[in-house]
Parts: sequence; structure tokens; C-alpha cells
Amino acid sequence: MGMTVRELTYYPVKGCAGTGVESVRVGATGLEHDRAFMVVDAVDGGFRSQRKLPAMAAVRPRIVDGGRALRLSADGVESLVVAVDPEGERRPVSLFDQPVGQAVDQGADAAEWFSEVLGEKLRLVRVPDGFDRDGWGDTAGKVAFADAHAVLAVSRASLDGLNRRIEAAGREPVPMDRFRANIVLDGCARPHDEDLMRRMRFAGTEAGARVDRTVELAHSVRAMRCAVPLVDQRTGLRAGPEPVRTLATYRREPVYDNKVSFGAKAAVVRGGTLAVGDEVLAEWYEDGAPDPRRPAS
Repeated sequence: MGMTVRELTYYPVKGCAGTGVESVRVGATGLEHDRAFMVVDAVDGGFRSQRKLPAMAAVRPRIVDGGRALRLSADGVESLVVAVDPEGERRPVSLFDQPVGQAVDQGADAAEWFSEVLGEKLRLVRVPDGFDRDGWGDTAGKVAFADAHAVLAVSRASLDGLNRRIEAAGREPVPMDRFRANIVLDGCARPHDEDLMRRMRFAGTEAGARVDRTVELAHSVRAMRCAVPLVDQRTGLRAGPEPVRTLATYRREPVYDNKVSFGAKAAVVRGGTLAVGDEVLAEWYEDGAPDPRRPAS
């Protein structure tokens, strides 16, 4: 078998720890429950992430009770179970100083818990029913509270290639969780093959028979990286300068203000169910479409 799905992870609260799963439903905005909740400033509704609050990485949210509740855990504080409120007070929220509409506030207990853990006056909000937000890129798609795209895919080949460079410089390799991928791909022939996958479909095995999944993803853009990969995802502490230092030596993107890239973001064209071990059926940009690594002429 060629390329397969090695890991699947969704992140219930934007910026906090993820939940690894063996299978997951995929809808228009990505993996079910992914970035459905967000921590925002209590006054202006601006989102919070590991860029400003790296300690968010050590907050462990878990969807429980069939999606009707959210358990919040962190070292040194008592865990809290929050009943998900789909109909509560609406609060205007923003991402990167851009308003994205109204979100549903999840109440005083969640606000107090996050404020204590992260040391700021914060609120926890949820995507409301009917939330409609566009992504952007080659295929825009729809997105919940992720930065701007439904799905982030990274290959093991890309991480292995990066870590070879880091180790050659005498520094410690980094784990995959630094990149907070939704889908980790195995079996790619070369590092950064995910950049060149125009479309991805999936096939699994059920009751011993091969089954083509309905899920189809389409390339949006290469994933531009900020300071988040510098954060140790277990401790919530900055642990740089790697991997960004090494990425800067070979993954600069002139058409994106010289930021570094790692992984590829995608839109959901068709939803369904994904599972670890699924075969990845790729349609490549080399097959006649423009290479997304090159700036448009």
C-alpha cells in the first residue's frame, strides 16, 4: 500500500490540546468538533492562542457525554465539566482583528476556569448553529474557528526530513505535535509531497472489503507557520528556536511575506468518515495544474 492515514486529531478548543482518534466524521468545516470552541478576551472578544498564551497547549479539553459536554483539565487545577450551551448569550468575536460574527458564550464557570488557568479575563465561546465563514486559497471551503482553513495535513516524510536537518545542526528533533495537524500522512515518497496534492480521497477496509470513502479534500494553501511550533505541546512552555530556525533555511515563502511553511491546508469538498489506516488516493498538481509552490505569474 502507498500513502495512508497515520494519525487523526481534532482540537475541541482552538489553541488547546488535541484529541487523537481512530476514526472521525468529517463535515464542511473539517473534523467533527475541531475548533468548535474558542477562548476570547472577556472585553473585546479577540481570540487567544498559543501565540500569546503558550500555556494553552497544556489545557486538555475533551468532548464527553456524546458531545453534550466539554471536560476541561490542566495540571494544578480541578477539572471542570461544562454543559455545552448551543443557545446561550451571543458575543461578537474576532480572529486576527477581523470580526467573524457572533459566538455562543459558554457561561461563567468556563470563563472563571480559563481565566484562572491562563491569567487573563477570558470567556469560552462556541460556534453557533448556522455559522457561515469562508476560508481562502486554491479551494476556499468553509471553516469554524480554525485560523482560515478546514483541515491541516502533514506527512511523516516532511517531519523526518526536517528532523534530519535539525539533528545535522546538533540540535534535538521535534515531535509531530508541534505542528498540530489534523491528518498525519504515512508513506509519502518525498518530504512535502502534501504540498502537491491537489485532491485527496480515501479508501478503507470494512469487514475485509475495500470501501471508497466519500471524504474528499482539496488543496487550499501551504501552511504558513508562526511561533506556535516553538511551544512544547506537553508543558505549554516555549522551547524554541527549533523547528522554526531550521525551517527558515529552506522553507521561506517569498509570496507570503517570507514566512516559513510546513504542511498543507485543505478544504472539505465532500464529507464522510475517515479512519486511521485509510489509503490516501491523491490527484497531483504535476498532472497539469499549477504547482502551488510557485507564485502566480
